[in-house]
Amino acid sequence: QVQLVDSGGGLAQAGSSLRLSCAASGRTWRTTVISWFRQAPGKEREFVAQTTWNGDHSNYADSVKGRFDISIENGKNTMYLQMKNLKPEDTALYYCAAGSTLSREERHVQSWGQGTQVTVSS
Repeated sequence: QVQLVDSGGGLAQAGSSLRLSCAASGRTWRTTVISWFRQAPGKEREFVAQTTWNGDHSNYADSVKGRFDISIENGKNTMYLQMKNLKPEDTALYYCAAGSTLSREERHVQSWGQGTQVTVSS
């Protein structure tokens, strides 16, 4: 089992930046993909971005492409989501997720973080 602790959320102004962190522990070798999903109030959870632990492959939702960047600090088993040019529609609870399949579908997620709230004001 992999344990994930996500952090870094907060209140931000539109156009500003935030960096989310996801620290993984436990049997991390059983997973190859680390992802971010988000859930806005009244909406279903949606895919945001993902990368393989070795950084060879990454995917982004169209809504965040060019604004969000996912990176890995392997020595610390930590993944970051750098969010730039934030928009009010980025307001959501952001979840870190780990799995073994490079897929945007939730059904491939094996472990979830507890979520960190991002609120963007206009």
